[in-house]
Amino acid sequence: MFVKSPQVTANKNATGLFSLANLLLWVLFVTNLVFLMVCYSNLPEWKLGGVIYINSFSFLIWTVVLFFAALITSYSKNYLVGFKFRRSFILNCLGFTLSVIILVIANHILLFLACWFFMGIFMANLIGVNKDWPEAKAAASYAQKFFLLGSFCLGVGLFLLAWFTSEFTIVKISEQVSNLPLFAKISAALAIILAAIIQSAIFPFQRWLMSVMTSPTPASALMHAGFVNGGGILLAFFSSLLFASHTLTILFVIGGVTAVTAQFTKLLQVNIKQKLACSTIAQMGFMIMQCGLGFFNAAVAHLILHGFYKAYLFLSAGEEIKKSEPASKLKIKIKPLQAIAVLIFGSLGALLFSFLTGKGTSADSGIILTLVVAITVGQVAYNIFKEKSLTTSQKIIYPTLMFVLGIVLYAGLYNAVTYFMHPLPLTDHPVDISWVHIVFGIIFLIGFFLMKLGVYKKFPWLYLKLINDSQPYHKTIFNSKNK
Repeated sequence: MFVKSPQVTANKNATGLFSLANLLLWVLFVTNLVFLMVCYSNLPEWKLGGVIYINSFSFLIWTVVLFFAALITSYSKNYLVGFKFRRSFILNCLGFTLSVIILVIANHILLFLACWFFMGIFMANLIGVNKDWPEAKAAASYAQKFFLLGSFCLGVGLFLLAWFTSEFTIVKISEQVSNLPLFAKISAALAIILAAIIQSAIFPFQRWLMSVMTSPTPASALMHAGFVNGGGILLAFFSSLLFASHTLTILFVIGGVTAVTAQFTKLLQVNIKQKLACSTIAQMGFMIMQCGLGFFNAAVAHLILHGFYKAYLFLSAGEEIKKSEPASKLKIKIKPLQAIAVLIFGSLGALLFSFLTGKGTSADSGIILTLVVAITVGQVAYNIFKEKSLTTSQKIIYPTLMFVLGIVLYAGLYNAVTYFMHPLPLTDHPVDISWVHIVFGIIFLIGFFLMKLGVYKKFPWLYLKLINDSQPYHKTIFNSKNK
């Protein structure tokens, strides 16, 4: 008589749980998407005492989160076949998804803090899901310290706000932040900013993200497409506090420094997952910069696009792994005609974005936002111009089509996000341009072009600094001697 082993039974149960969870997530996603599309012009607002507040922004984030969760579980269903800890993976994945879903409707600060805390717990469990690897356990423990620090900072910020306003709901607190003493506003804002930048792996807290390479690819996809984006959502909820405390400039500078240094660091990595981690850190820097400019709607649009892009890159990362060296060194050189074409296409992209969104037409931070769009379009155009396999006519047609289509789609998403975020205060409120914006904007541009032109290679001290700052925690590095 044949008797099934406990391992076979466990795998069968895990497969059933995967199938059920995957079906549930897809059904919830489709239902939420259909509801969002049908009722977009009249989405309801529901309040349950002072605990829950569901609005159009909640439905938007639900749709995005459910899509990523459903996609990743579909991928994991086959990817993790035979994996000893499949059941633990899917349970933590569901726990993380539920935490985010409740977070965006939590109105009471204790419920909001609890969801933020459990997001970190479930993500740390996913990082260390393979309990047979000492490196995975070390990575989970290392990352969890950062997550706990972030939760502590958020708790301090929320406690200060509750203490000085005698309110315990985010909506009521947001209405009263302008009346708080200046030291209370600044202290609470700095604490919440710390919580946001820790979770988004912003400089100088980027090392935790570089140290979690042991997590399974689906867990990495969920982390980079969802978890790190939580910082932008947190800042959007407390936008009124950031304006009242005049701390937006801090976000702008920190985000800019992170964006440039992470782009530099990405060029020095040899591991595909570490390259993707540096890319994520850079994109989170751009997102934080947008918050610092007063465009929380642009930050949310950015994190949605980043989520789609990064989920795709991680789930297809296996195709990029090659144990080979390039035959010749890559030479970065831009010709005069290419430079002129890049400037033309970048300017046209900025003008189209300004026309579709109305940004960049006034002497405020919208000009910087539009400038970032121009740089992005110019970079895409340059990547096409340097492609030797394309003809001259193709190098003219392709950038035109791509920047028109890309700007139209981005502007459409930007406007849609702005509409869905209307229940939140001050999510689309440009600030006046100060000398800090001008000086740092110039520094940002210089750093960007130094990176793109490869000038950084002439400074060994910069190379060493970036290499050292991007090193993972030593106990998380795989050691072949460990069994």
